[in-house]
Amino acid sequence: MEFLTNIFQGMVIEDLFNLGGLAVSFAAVTLALILMSKIDQIQQLKKSLEKLKRAFDELDEQAKLIVKTDLALNKTQEELDKKVASLYTLHKISRLISTTLDEDEIFRRINEQAVSELGFEKGLIIMRGTQEEFSCKVCVGYPESQIENLVNTLRHEAIFSHCLREGRSLSSFNLIAADREKISRLFLVTSFLATPILTQDGISGVLFLGNASGQLALTEGDEELISILANQLGQSLENAKLFEEAFHSKLELESKIHERTKELSNALEEVKRISKMKSEFISAVSHELRTPLTSIKGYASILMAGKVGEIPAAVKERLDKINKHSDSLVKLINDLLDITRIESGKAEMKLEPHHINEIIYSVTDLLQPQLKEKEIQFKTEVSQDLPSVLIDRDQIERVFINLLGNAIKFTPSGGWIKISAVDKADFMEVAIADSGIGISEQDIPKIFEEFYRVDNQFNQTLKGTGLGLSLVKYIVEAHQGKIWVNSQLNKGSVFYFTLPKLKK
Repeated sequence: MEFLTNIFQGMVIEDLFNLGGLAVSFAAVTLALILMSKIDQIQQLKKSLEKLKRAFDELDEQAKLIVKTDLALNKTQEELDKKVASLYTLHKISRLISTTLDEDEIFRRINEQAVSELGFEKGLIIMRGTQEEFSCKVCVGYPESQIENLVNTLRHEAIFSHCLREGRSLSSFNLIAADREKISRLFLVTSFLATPILTQDGISGVLFLGNASGQLALTEGDEELISILANQLGQSLENAKLFEEAFHSKLELESKIHERTKELSNALEEVKRISKMKSEFISAVSHELRTPLTSIKGYASILMAGKVGEIPAAVKERLDKINKHSDSLVKLINDLLDITRIESGKAEMKLEPHHINEIIYSVTDLLQPQLKEKEIQFKTEVSQDLPSVLIDRDQIERVFINLLGNAIKFTPSGGWIKISAVDKADFMEVAIADSGIGISEQDIPKIFEEFYRVDNQFNQTLKGTGLGLSLVKYIVEAHQGKIWVNSQLNKGSVFYFTLPKLKK
């Protein structure tokens, strides 16, 4: 514009004297000014247009980025949804197969629905037996006519040897193209996973899952999930196997227990029969012996009394021995009869309330001469406040006489004997302790057996039948009590027995 103005000024000076030319020049200058103004506007518009174009391009790039990001997010969301659904399905199937201990039921629960929910169209579970035989336990998506061929393929195909031998998973994204295409062709799938099933016996089978549709792509996450499922399947199968073994062991044990119980029952019946025969024999013999012993004792007494004439001293001495031995035999017979009656339940116990102090006083008064003769110190620790006991007094006195008699016999002169009684919750516990020679550990379990005598220095010189403690045991047990002993050689003995208390 400045250039045109200068031209116009020159033209004015130059054509000042030419008025006609002045009008024409003015019009031309005006048009030129208008033209230049338009050109300037056009330049401004071009700059604005370029600016708009750059802004549009930036918006376009941002729009493309947004779309790309949205697609990526949608894909990620789909993958997450798939993983969540797969995890839920895995949890569901794991729960189903872990809540049964039946092997066949485990395989039945991995059905077509379970395979589909895992995101697969086809599925196989092929197990290996103890003799290397293979069998198909689950087949989804394949006709039965193809099962045998599929089992043989998995068994003999070299590609699967790694899976069965090394426990390595195979999939359509970790195999070379040739192996992938071969498995796809053999199993009629486009993508697949093959995972070993492990138990304590090693690799027991293969879990194979695949898709014939190319739209269902597999990922490494799928391989991890299926590996977890295979491990859970192996654990469930192992549990089922252990349960089966335990169940059979239980049945076998029950059978053996039944057989042994039957044998023991038969043996017990035989023991009862023999015991009954023994009791009947002892009873019969004892009664048969009583009559002649009574006659022998009677005739010996008559002869010793001189009723048939004076007898020499030597003969009288021998008659006295006959009388004493007759008394011993009578006592033996009475003990045998008492044991037989108590053992067979024929002895009638007259249970009445008595205070234990009265019985102890009565028995110790009877045995006082023997205690004084051996200078044995006798002590009692029995409270006067103890409750009464429900007993047959005559029988319990025999218990005290036998136990105290043994204590006196096996306690050296100058020793001590002590009787104590303690009130327990449901019974009275009586203890007779002494400072005698004691009993050896191997003899303790046998001392309550009939006719058993401990081999010690006293028994070698003193006569006895070995029935005293047996009779004591039968009498205590007839009162629903127990008897036992604690003893050590040369450290004395303590005999314990319990008696029923009088219930209030």
